[in-house]
Amino acid sequence: MAKLTRDDVLKLARLSRLHLTDEEVERFQKEITAILGYVEQLQSVDLKAVQPTSQVTGLQNVMRPDEVKDYGASPDALLKNAPATQDGHFKVRRML
Repeated sequence: MAKLTRDDVLKLARLSRLHLTDEEVERFQKEITAILGYVEQLQSVDLKAVQPTSQVTGLQNVMRPDEVKDYGASPDALLKNAPATQDGHFKVRRML
C-alpha cells in the first residue's frame, strides 16, 4: 500500500493553495493514505464479466422528429417594424 509522506501532503496542499497546520498535515497524511488503500483494493477487483453501465434507472430520452412550422410571416414582414436593420437582420447596440 502506498504511504504518503509529509512532503507529499504539503505538495498537494500547495497545489490546492491550502495552508495546513502541522496537525492537519498529519491527519490528512493518514486519511489520504487510507483512501489510496481503498483505491488499490478497487483496482484489484476482476471486472471482466461485468458489463459497463451508463444508465441504471431504465429511463430513456423521449425524442420527436423535427418539424418545420410555418407561422405565415416572412422575414421582410417581421423586419419592417424594427427600428434598425442591417443585411436582413435586426440591428442592435453592441453589448459587452
